[in-house]
Amino acid sequence: MTQFNESASACYGVQDYSPVPQIDGVEFIELRRFNDDGGAMTELGRLDGGLHLGVEGFTVRQVNYSVMDPGAIKAFHLHKRQTDVWYVPPSDKLLLVLADVRAGSPTEGLVRRFILGDCRSMLVRIPPGVAHGAKNLRTTGQSAILYFVDVQFSTDEHCDEGRLPWDHFGEDVWEIERG
Repeated sequence: MTQFNESASACYGVQDYSPVPQIDGVEFIELRRFNDDGGAMTELGRLDGGLHLGVEGFTVRQVNYSVMDPGAIKAFHLHKRQTDVWYVPPSDKLLLVLADVRAGSPTEGLVRRFILGDCRSMLVRIPPGVAHGAKNLRTTGQSAILYFVDVQFSTDEHCDEGRLPWDHFGEDVWEIERG
């Protein structure tokens, strides 16, 4: 067995590959991407009277498209009633940060980070009470989010578009992990 020098031995560790706890109610739905020599296509969902057939119990009330400049952080959004279902194109790359701030939730206080896009096609269901934000990890070019919601946006007394500060869960949550 190879022995390491004193400096390397003092810092040596093994990465933890065990499963990490997931936030209750957050769901990742893998999508099929169809590729051929002329390009690719991903079906984002089939609707039946507004009901998204790929996301159980989710009725689409509005569809939005958002772009983020390189390095931009958009956070934290928070809803009391609204569920978001996000899609980031495989050509883009976003860091999604989710935090469960629901009082009494079995995963209350849990903060998780995920990479969206980056050659994968999936939907992410974000339930009410889970704070969410994103950082564009691309150094050049915008990244996009296409998202479905089950509550239409409103600026009146029915507004459900709450915010927390971008650094509410610490500035380091947005940093690229090194190591």
